[in-house]
Amino acid sequence: MDDVVKGLLTGLAEQLYDKHAQDIVALDVAHLTILTESMLIVSGRSIPHVKALHESLEDWLALQGKAPRRREGVREGRWIVLDCEHVIVHIFHEQERGYYNLERLWMDGANRINLPFIGNIAVEA
Repeated sequence: MDDVVKGLLTGLAEQLYDKHAQDIVALDVAHLTILTESMLIVSGRSIPHVKALHESLEDWLALQGKAPRRREGVREGRWIVLDCEHVIVHIFHEQERGYYNLERLWMDGANRINLPFIGNIAVEA
């Protein structure tokens, strides 16, 4: 993963962490799909929290002079997806996250990315 993508991924993850997103998981999926290089999967405690997480990412991206290519689920606030080209962000309400279990679909046992500000809970990809 190049430095630009890693910087984008880390910046997005830090924003989510600062806004108290839960269970932040970063995955390198470049070898599994042509759609993106990495994914961030997080949970919010409630619909307003999920929407607030989304808004903080939109604000941060605007400060970087960027915008998502596409966004889905903003109105409902149960599962919001932001396509940031090299990073796809999934912001789930905790109930939907358990139901869809995206980590099971995209984790291959060695592709979890270490997010240093979270601590030693992840393994370097």
